[in-house]
Amino acid sequence: MDDVIPFLENVLRGKNVPRERMLEVVEHYRHYDGVSPINEQNRQLLDAIKTEFASAGLEIPVYWGNRNWHPMFADTLRQMRDDGCKRSLAFFTSMFSCYSGCRQYRENIMAAQEEVGEGAPIVEKVRMGFNHPGFIEAMSESVRDSMAQFDTGSEEVTVRFTAHSIPMSMADHCDYVKQLNESCRLIAQSCELPDWKLVYQSRSGPPTQPWLEPDICDEIESLHEAGQLKKLLIVPIGFVSDHMEVVYDLDDEAATLCKKLGVPMQRAATAGTSSPFVKMIRQLVEERLGKTSERPALGSLGAWHDVCPADCCTYTPRRPGATQPSRPDASRPSAASGHASGGRPGTNRS
Repeated sequence: MDDVIPFLENVLRGKNVPRERMLEVVEHYRHYDGVSPINEQNRQLLDAIKTEFASAGLEIPVYWGNRNWHPMFADTLRQMRDDGCKRSLAFFTSMFSCYSGCRQYRENIMAAQEEVGEGAPIVEKVRMGFNHPGFIEAMSESVRDSMAQFDTGSEEVTVRFTAHSIPMSMADHCDYVKQLNESCRLIAQSCELPDWKLVYQSRSGPPTQPWLEPDICDEIESLHEAGQLKKLLIVPIGFVSDHMEVVYDLDDEAATLCKKLGVPMQRAATAGTSSPFVKMIRQLVEERLGKTSERPALGSLGAWHDVCPADCCTYTPRRPGATQPSRPDASRPSAASGHASGGRPGTNRS
């Protein structure tokens, strides 16, 4: 618990999030003795990636770097430099493009490179995997497994995909919503889901600032009041591993609400270390290394870009005196070293 407030202060620096909201999130951590599942899941994912690389004959060392807690990006880059690494590829544990899910990683990595100074490895990123067959397969398997826990057919189950809400001023400058809806549609198609919708969770900003809606708990209450909710499956599509938001906002708050309303609820697993997801990571790395010309992607949006345009996912928080650095991303490779975790307002991502 001693680490929680310093960590959250790192997450929230420069963001328009009231301190009261941060202290509320501190209480979420207290429910779990200050321990979030994300760090252990990241360690498991690192092991799974190393095993997958070895089995495919991909002889590349794997590192883990965070932007808000240890191991920090700069420390990881120093270790890479000392190990003789000159160039590296980054996989972000975020499947969707927005400032918090991509650009901020790149800005933080560039800042870490500058901190390390001479000899800091070049870092380039693999593309977003929101419509990669591996991600869609992993989440479709999770949905089918969860659906099987109900004692009725899918026609009686309402499915709500959830993603982290972000400010409208951020959403208006990225493809976050478009990519999320495409992932949901592909999974719903694969699982033949008759009743599904994308909603949001974990809002952190002040009430005066518009964020993406509806919230999952508001949606549950609305459906119940309309008599349209028999059984509910929640799919945390916006998260690739269990975070504090997933276990508290869904497994605690949403589950408690459903219990109060007498609505049977299941929560689908995140991609985590599922085989299709880990295989996808290896394939994205092989793509970027030029070991294959294939760029698999489902749906109509196609394979996303490797190198982000200079104006990609720009965001300036609406806060007096706050400015957001602008960096020429397209002209300089920048991303996370090895493997990185996210970092949105009030979250457990590191």
